[in-house]
Amino acid sequence: MTTIYDVARQAQVSAATVSRVLNGRATVDPVLVERVQEAVRSLGYRRNAVARNLRRSRTMLWGLIISDIGNPFFTALARGVEDVAQAEGYSVALCNSDENPAKESQYIGVVLDEQMAGVIISPSGRGRDVRLLIEANTPVVAIDRELRAATVDSVLVDNEHGAELATSHLIESGYRRIACITGPKQLSTATQRLRGYKRALAAAGLPMDESLVRYSDYREAGAFEAMESLLDSETARPDAVFAANNLTTVGAMDCLVSRGVKVPVEVGFVGFDDIPWAHLVRPSLTTVAQPTYELGQTAARLLVERIKEPSRPPARVVLRTVLHERDSSRRP
Repeated sequence: MTTIYDVARQAQVSAATVSRVLNGRATVDPVLVERVQEAVRSLGYRRNAVARNLRRSRTMLWGLIISDIGNPFFTALARGVEDVAQAEGYSVALCNSDENPAKESQYIGVVLDEQMAGVIISPSGRGRDVRLLIEANTPVVAIDRELRAATVDSVLVDNEHGAELATSHLIESGYRRIACITGPKQLSTATQRLRGYKRALAAAGLPMDESLVRYSDYREAGAFEAMESLLDSETARPDAVFAANNLTTVGAMDCLVSRGVKVPVEVGFVGFDDIPWAHLVRPSLTTVAQPTYELGQTAARLLVERIKEPSRPPARVVLRTVLHERDSSRRP
């Protein structure tokens, strides 16, 4: 049977766009409308009227769209969401966008097609397709990362403060050439943590050296390459590193170990996001911990409130971070 995703592939658009066209929304570009309609005709797509009528009222299902299911950060976050959802009588469908805006768009299409009761999303980019959910009056809560394309309820952490804590701690430990490996420029967490790093340098009267900054992909392999480029630089070799998320920490530390760089003797290290085994490795890792379970809980409670009271003003909750000082940042 032909599905909405077959139509999307044929028309070379997102499933969300197909859903908008089929529902007669006027905000779709006419060129895209024609492509979708042509795909519908050529594939012989027929909507299931019975199922559509049964879904006219919202289901008791939430969509949880996270950006990287391989990141342990999202495990505790998802648990916080699910615990609140279960207590309120909802089930949760976990969707992994894999930091891919196209996959994210596809899952938004699923949410719309299945008439889910609400969505909690950690956007992979600017989150433009979230506007489709708003147009469909689907309650939305952004978590971990800010949405630039729409104003919705959001639950974040104070990324700047956490990064400033990490960098200031390295400065107080005696390090002076502190590098920062941050994430993609389009993500709010990456830009905010970079700002906190710069703020700590300025507060200590240290120069901001752009050659010590690397933009990575928030993944191990990208962080490994970024750390390699810092070590191989004749002018930018650091004496300490601030890594802007947990997978970046793993990749950068892997590089340091493989290159035989002694931590913290040669290079001090602080990572953002606590890691379950951070206290077990040697040297133990200094990290900035986020309240991940509380993030999930808070987002879920906001979604419950939004479902009950759709017209209330959007809420923005910012949670604090904590520095866990361990051996990797204690300069001998």
